[in-house]
Amino acid sequence: MTETTVLDLAPQARIVAFLAEGVPDSRLDGRTPCPDYSVADLLGHLTGLAVAFRDAARKDLGPTTDTDPGAATPALPPDWRTRLPRVLGELAEAWRDPAAWTGMTRAGGVDLPGGIAGAVAVDELVVHGWDLARATGQEYAPDQAALRAAHAFLAEAAAESADGTDGLFGPALPVPDTAPLLARAIGLSGRDPDWTPPA
Repeated sequence: MTETTVLDLAPQARIVAFLAEGVPDSRLDGRTPCPDYSVADLLGHLTGLAVAFRDAARKDLGPTTDTDPGAATPALPPDWRTRLPRVLGELAEAWRDPAAWTGMTRAGGVDLPGGIAGAVAVDELVVHGWDLARATGQEYAPDQAALRAAHAFLAEAAAESADGTDGLFGPALPVPDTAPLLARAIGLSGRDPDWTPPA
């Protein structure tokens, strides 16, 4: 994804918001494909990243864009059921501005071009949408434009690693070229496309 590519994040943001709405309180302690995250942690992470990448798009740099997401386990805000869909909508709106995709910005404490930050935002929504759906037993059909962008971004990240196997989130898992695009993207993210919650 180049700096001049502007992708509408709204369809994928709405899908993630819909998945979050379908999470019952009884599933918040459940496991997710992210080894260190419960469902509650994942929802907290999604809330925080939506704010961070919203502000990165706006070039509104400060505490929200300077925080390393791996520094601490994300806290789930008490009002997450209303806050998460709201900040996801704000994220999508911020990235509708072509200026968000140009120049430099910051996210997770890292300075990076706007186009790369936008690509990371798309990838986070697609991959963590899959994480949330798998962890909570929901069907998942990501926005196809977002999925294609996320797959391209993950493939490029894996190709640029030292040995060609270390993806953006860890070592890529081999997935047949004949597998659906979503499965190939999930494999590139270091996840097993066949993952299901432990009994």
